[in-house]
Amino acid sequence: MGYSQLLERITLNPKVMVGKPVIRGTRLTVQYILGLLAHGANIEEILKEYEGLTREDILACLLFATESLESTTFMPLQVEAV
Repeated sequence: MGYSQLLERITLNPKVMVGKPVIRGTRLTVQYILGLLAHGANIEEILKEYEGLTREDILACLLFATESLESTTFMPLQVEAV
């Protein structure tokens, strides 16, 4: 599955979850899925918990986050002294 096909799985609608990016056809935000992954859940665990989701949906969340960060300036949470 290509990048554009993956990104089509993510939608933005001001009437759904206050306009946050969500997986198409759900109310699961990209942020929520990324949070699950960051806290140690693996793809298989997420798929078991949320029937109807696919591996591609989760990969689409990762790709969306990657693409979103590419066009921004990242600021570390803490500046280290050199």
